[in-house]
Amino acid sequence: MSGNFVDSYVARSVDVGSSNSTVALNNPADISVIVLYFLLVLAVGIWAMVRTNRSTVGGFFLAGRSMVWWPIGASLFASNIGSGHFVGIAGTAAASGIAIGGFEWNALIVVVILGWLFVPIYIKAGVVTMPEYLKKRFGGQRIRVYLSLLSLLLYIFTKISADLFSGAIFINQALGLNIYLAVVALLVITALYTVTGGLAAVIYTDTLQTVIMIVGSFVLMGFAFSEVGGYEQFQERYMTAIPSVTGNFSESCYTPRQDSFHLFRDAITGDIPWPGLVFGLTIQALWYWCTDQVIVQRCLSAKSLSHVKGGCILCGYLKLLPMFLIVFPGMISRILYPDVVACVDPAECFRHCGASVGCTNVAYPKMVVDLMPDGLRGLMLSVMLASLMSSLTSIFNSASTLFTMDIYAKMRRSASEKELMIAGRVFILVMIGVSVAWLPVVQSAQSGQLFDYIQSITSYLTPPVAAVFVLAIFCKRVNESGAFYGLLVGLLVGLARMISEFVYGTGSCVEPSNCPTIICGVHYLYFSIILFVLSCLVILGVSLLTQPIPDKHLYRLCWSLRNCEDERVDLEKDDWVENDDNMEVEEAEEETAGACKKALACFCGLQQQKAAKLSEEEKAELQRKLTDTTEAPLWRNVVNGNAIVLLCVAIFFHGYYG
Repeated sequence: MSGNFVDSYVARSVDVGSSNSTVALNNPADISVIVLYFLLVLAVGIWAMVRTNRSTVGGFFLAGRSMVWWPIGASLFASNIGSGHFVGIAGTAAASGIAIGGFEWNALIVVVILGWLFVPIYIKAGVVTMPEYLKKRFGGQRIRVYLSLLSLLLYIFTKISADLFSGAIFINQALGLNIYLAVVALLVITALYTVTGGLAAVIYTDTLQTVIMIVGSFVLMGFAFSEVGGYEQFQERYMTAIPSVTGNFSESCYTPRQDSFHLFRDAITGDIPWPGLVFGLTIQALWYWCTDQVIVQRCLSAKSLSHVKGGCILCGYLKLLPMFLIVFPGMISRILYPDVVACVDPAECFRHCGASVGCTNVAYPKMVVDLMPDGLRGLMLSVMLASLMSSLTSIFNSASTLFTMDIYAKMRRSASEKELMIAGRVFILVMIGVSVAWLPVVQSAQSGQLFDYIQSITSYLTPPVAAVFVLAIFCKRVNESGAFYGLLVGLLVGLARMISEFVYGTGSCVEPSNCPTIICGVHYLYFSIILFVLSCLVILGVSLLTQPIPDKHLYRLCWSLRNCEDERVDLEKDDWVENDDNMEVEEAEEETAGACKKALACFCGLQQQKAAKLSEEEKAELQRKLTDTTEAPLWRNVVNGNAIVLLCVAIFFHGYYG
C-alpha cells in the first residue's frame, strides 16, 4: 500500500507541476534565498555551539539556565508551529472555516497558567524532566518510566510523523524531489546542530526561524488577500467556493459550512462543538503546554522566573498570528483552487493529490507554488523548512533528555557526564531511524486527515497525564498508587477508543465510517473531557483509600507547600550522580588523546572542562540559585500587567469571532 502511495505522490507532483513551470525552483532567485537561509541557520547554530557550555548536563539540556525572555518566547512559538500546522490547520480551515483557529487562541490562556502556576513548582523542585518531577513527587519508578515511554511514543507517532508527512507534501510539490531524499536531508541537518549544539543552539535557531516564519507568512497572506480582493470579498467568495465536479453526493459534502466564520459552534451538530473547544481542548493544552518536555524544557532554561513569564507572554502574543497567517490563507486557497482543495469526488481527489478522501492538505503548499513570484517562493520554502526543522530539533533534544535522564541514567547509575552526553546524542540518531522507517505508515494511513489524526491521538492518550500533573501540584493528598492506577485506567480506555477508530477507519462525508456510535460517536474533544474526569476520579479514589505521603517529602513539590523552607526528604535517591572518579579517568584519557579525537570531542561538546571542585557549601549555594523563584518587584509587576493584557486580548478575540 505504501508503494502505491509513493507512486501517487510522484504522479501528483507531475499533475500539480504542469500548471506551473517553476515548480522545480530552478531559478537563481529562489535557490539563492534557500542557500542564504541554510547558511544563516548553520551560522547561528555554530555560534551557539561555541558560545555555550555543552559539556555538562545542565549546559546541554537546559542551556546553563542562562536564557532570557525573548529567545524563550520565540522558541516556544517555533517549537509549537511546525509544518504540520501550515499543512494541517490550513487544510482544515479550507474545509470548515475559522473554528480550527480556536486551537491556537486557546494557548493565549494556557501559557499564563504555565508561567504562573506550573513552572514555579518545577523550578523549586529542581528538576530537568517532567518524569523526574513525578518521581520526586510520588516516588517509585513505574510512573516515571511509563511517562517517559509514553512521551517518546507520542513524539514518534504524532509529532515527528506528522511534521515529516506534511513537510514531504510541501517539498514534493515545491521541488519535485523524491520525498525520502528530501526528508533524509532535512533530518541530517536538524540532527547535526541538535547533536552538536544542545538546547542553546536549538533555542537560538528557533528564534531566527520564528522571524523567518512570520515574515514569509505575512508576505503570502498579503498576496492571498490581494488575489481575492480584501476581507469582505474573502468572506463572500468563500461561501460560494464549490468544486465543478460534484457527482451525486450530498450537498453538505462540498458546500462550505454555514457557520464557517464562527469560532463557537453548535454543541451537538458542530464539527468542533463549543464545549469541546473550551473545555476539552484546554485539557489537551494543559498536557502540551504545562507538562510536555518540549515546552517546559525551554522555560526551565530561563535565568529567572520573570524571564519565564516574559517568554510565555511573548509566545502568547505570537499565537494570535496563526489565525491570520495560516487559517485565512487556507480558506483563500479553497476560493482560488476549488476543484483541487474542495474536491469531493474520490476519483478527482486522487487525480489531484493522491488521496481519495480529499485534498485539503495541499491548500497551503499549492498557494505558495502558484502565487509567489521568484525569490519569494524560495522564501516560503524556507518558511516551511524553518517550521519543520524547528519542531524536529525541539523534539529530538527533548526526547534525548527524556531517554538520557529517565531511562539510561536509571540503567547506568554510575555513568559519567560524558557517557550521558554520548547516550543522548546516539538516541537522537535512533529517533531519526525510527522516524524515517515510520514515514510509509504515515503516508498510507493519514490520507487527508492529518490534523484530525494529531488531535484525536492526543485526546485519547494525554488526558490521564494532564490529570496526574494537575492533581500532583494542587492536591497534596494524591499518592503514587492513585496516580499510577489513574494513568493505567486512562490509558486502557483511551487505547480502546483509538484502536477502534483505526480498525473501523474515520471515513469521510462521501464514505462514512461504520464504527459503532457508542464507540466512535462521541466527538474526540468530548472524549477528552470524559477521560480526564474518569482519570481524576480514579486517582482521587485510590489515593483516599491508601496511605498519604507525609509533608516532609512534599516540600516545594506541590502548591500548598511551595514556600516551605524546611529540608525536603526525597522519597528516593537520584538515579544518577556525578562520578568524580570517572571524570578523573576521562580527563587523563583526554590529555593523551590524538588531535582527531580531540577535534571530534570539541565539535560534539564532549571535551572535559577542568574546574575547581566545589565544597558542600558551594554546591548548596549553586542549588539554591538554580531553584530560586524570587523576582525583582519592578519586573514582577511588568509581567503581571502584561499577563492581564494578554488575557483581555484573548477574551476579546474569542468574543469577536465567536
